[in-house]
Amino acid sequence: MKIVIMLAMLLSSTQVVADIYKFVDADGHIYYTDEPRNKLYKLIIKTPPAPIPVSVSALRGHYFKNQNFSGTNKKRFTDLIEQTAYKHHVDAKLVHAVIQTESAYNADAQSPKGAVGLMQLMPDTAKRFGVIDRNDPDQNVDGGIRYLKHLMDLFNPNIDLALAAYNAGENAVMRNNNAIPPYPETQNYVKQVLALYRQ
Repeated sequence: MKIVIMLAMLLSSTQVVADIYKFVDADGHIYYTDEPRNKLYKLIIKTPPAPIPVSVSALRGHYFKNQNFSGTNKKRFTDLIEQTAYKHHVDAKLVHAVIQTESAYNADAQSPKGAVGLMQLMPDTAKRFGVIDRNDPDQNVDGGIRYLKHLMDLFNPNIDLALAAYNAGENAVMRNNNAIPPYPETQNYVKQVLALYRQ
């Protein structure tokens, strides 16, 4: 709770100058801080030392509903995201929502579980969808969108289940009788992506 309160205070300022680190504990709880206590916290947002307007209307499950401080990276990758989404017949707005939730448009983001890049691809997922270099934004976005498209086709027309599967794996959704798994991280993840997608 202390970390969340500290982060909320940090984001309430109109000038954000701190780097943001993320940690996921064994129970799936997600924590963000600008002062990592150990090496388990991974840098996910490198904030430029300049005034950036920030609007945070909610912190749900420690996710940010609005991450306006990712604006610079978003502009950098918008063309790539929209062209690749169009190629694979996926709504670009949904892809943006997934990427904002996964990495805040940080192409260098790495999770404690080994997910990498804009769309936080795990090694097995990357291999499955032909991604050789997960750190390459073009390959990462292409592989991530192809995976998302696969999940949307698999759980059609339930986008909630597709998003849950993107976070927890399709087998986890199937093991729970085609329902969102009872993992706090996954449940919050689905809510966050949908909130961004629908705004």
